[in-house]
Amino acid sequence: MRLNLGEEVPVIIHGDNIISDYNQIIDYMEKNFTGEHVIQLVPENGSLLHSRVMQYREILDSLPMDAYTHGCILHPELTTDSMIPKYATAEIRRHLVNASSDLMKLDHDDDDDAQLTEPYLSKQKKLMAKILEHDNVNYLKKILGDLGMVLDQIEAELEKRKIEYQGQKCELWLCGCAFTLADVLLGATLHRLKFLGLSKKYWEDGSRPNLQNFFERIQKRFAFRKVLGDIHTTLLSAVVPNAFRLVKRKPPSFFGASFLMGSLGGMGYFAYWYLKKKYI
Repeated sequence: MRLNLGEEVPVIIHGDNIISDYNQIIDYMEKNFTGEHVIQLVPENGSLLHSRVMQYREILDSLPMDAYTHGCILHPELTTDSMIPKYATAEIRRHLVNASSDLMKLDHDDDDDAQLTEPYLSKQKKLMAKILEHDNVNYLKKILGDLGMVLDQIEAELEKRKIEYQGQKCELWLCGCAFTLADVLLGATLHRLKFLGLSKKYWEDGSRPNLQNFFERIQKRFAFRKVLGDIHTTLLSAVVPNAFRLVKRKPPSFFGASFLMGSLGGMGYFAYWYLKKKYI
């Protein structure tokens, strides 16, 4: 929190520079860490490929991944083969019941480090309000319907690439033959949806074969396996147990729930660190 007044992760320090917004981190890395052995994931400005990448970067960045994550944890009945354990929903709901009283206690407790306590409380209150909003099943159904329309657009875009490059020998990705940031973002998005139990609804039912083919191919890439690997192993064994270990150490009740929610909500883009160097 001392490094980022916005109370968010990730934050990187490079020399005298502190960069705290993940979009700014991506742009910073593209500017400073590309060269002979590290190919750019964002094409040169002015090219058709650049405009396509920027279009889908904006579209994929605008998806409310935190709402999908929170909503699917709290409403597993809307998912199929979710990899989130059943106890997670019950545990989070139990903590939510005590959240308001716990935060009020912290408001009145003396703390040796008030500089950190205030932003901590602010962040927890914002997250609690957000989770309560995402607990609305009608809202969740609406945004999942909107997600379907976005995936329809991506399915059509992938089909366009097949027509555009027909007869050419190259591996096709979302924006063309080159693997770009748009593919990193789409791969991370589909990875999350798979973990939440939404893949059968959106592509494994055969309704979007190009999307299914894309996901199958991207999972085979070395960096994807290295960073995200097996969905069940990476997210379930690494994130969930850590969250509940912290709960057992007697922090405020809401912290355990918010840590789990926040950890699951933030898995999509941390991978860029490794992807920048290895995905190509």
